[in-house]
Amino acid sequence: MENTVNNVGNKAIFGKEETLSFEVFPPKKDDDFEKAFDVLDRLGALKPDFISVTFGAGGSRAGKTAEIASYIKNKLKLDAIAHLTCVGTKKDEIADVVKRFQEAGVNHILALRGDRPKDMTDEQFNRRDFAHASDLMAYLRDNTDIEYGGACYPEKHFESFSFESDLKNLKLKQDMGAKFFISQLFFDNDYYYNFLEKADKKGINVPIAAGIMPITTPNQIGTTITLSGSAIPKALSDIIAKYGEDAEEFRKAGIDFAARQIKDLKDNGVKHIHLYCMNKPKTTAEILESIERKNHV
Repeated sequence: MENTVNNVGNKAIFGKEETLSFEVFPPKKDDDFEKAFDVLDRLGALKPDFISVTFGAGGSRAGKTAEIASYIKNKLKLDAIAHLTCVGTKKDEIADVVKRFQEAGVNHILALRGDRPKDMTDEQFNRRDFAHASDLMAYLRDNTDIEYGGACYPEKHFESFSFESDLKNLKLKQDMGAKFFISQLFFDNDYYYNFLEKADKKGINVPIAAGIMPITTPNQIGTTITLSGSAIPKALSDIIAKYGEDAEEFRKAGIDFAARQIKDLKDNGVKHIHLYCMNKPKTTAEILESIERKNHV
C-alpha cells in the first residue's frame, strides 16, 4: 500500500506537559452497553485528559472498542485511545480496523501484540502476520496516518531474556514510530524510577505514562497481580494480611495505597498517570479525592 504522510492533522495524545488518563474495557455482553455508557459518563465527569479502550482477544470485539472510543471522542468530547492487538490478525484486517477507528473520529492507537487466542493453533501462531508489536507499528507507520504508541514494562516483560533486551525492544518500538508508551501496572515505584532512568540512557525520549491499578478486593490478588507478574511491596502485603477478611476495609486501604503511590510519582516528577480504573467510576473518584486531600496535608 502506498505510504501516507504520518499523523497529518492528528493532535498528539500527550500534547500536554501533564496528563491524567483512564483505561476502560467494552462490556462482554451487548445488553450491558447502556450501563457502560453510564460508566463512561461518570468517568468523563472526572475530566481525564483521555480514556483508552481495550481490545478483545484476536480482535473479537473490535467493533465494540470502536463504539466505546467513538462515544468518548464524540459524546464526551474527550480524546480516546483505541487498543489494537495483532497476534491473531491479518494485515488487511488491521487496515479495516484502523479505518473503522478513524471513521469514528478516533485517531490514536495503542499498538499491542496481545495474548494468543485459546483457539489459535501452533501452525496459525507460527505463520501470523505480526510476530511483535513493533511489526504492527511498522505497518501502521507505512500504511496509515494514525498516531500510535505501545506498552512498556517497568519490571521487564515476562518473555524477555533480560531487562536489557526488553529496553532494546522498547527502543525498536520508538524507532518504528511509537509516539508514547503506557506502562504495565506496578506497585513499587522504585521499579518505575529505575526503568525511567535506564530508558532515558537508551535514548527513549517519548512520553511514558505510569500505569496504576488500584487493588480493592482480595480476589484481585490471585488474578491481576499473578497475571502481571508485578512485585508486591511490603506496604501492599500488609494490607493483604491485615484486611484480607474485611472487604470494606480492604477497599479503603487499597484506594489509599493507590493514592499514595500516585502522589509519590507526581512528587518525584512523573508527568503522566494512567489509571486502570476497571470501569469503576466511584473508586476512581475516591482515589482522585484522596490524592487531593494528601496534597493539602
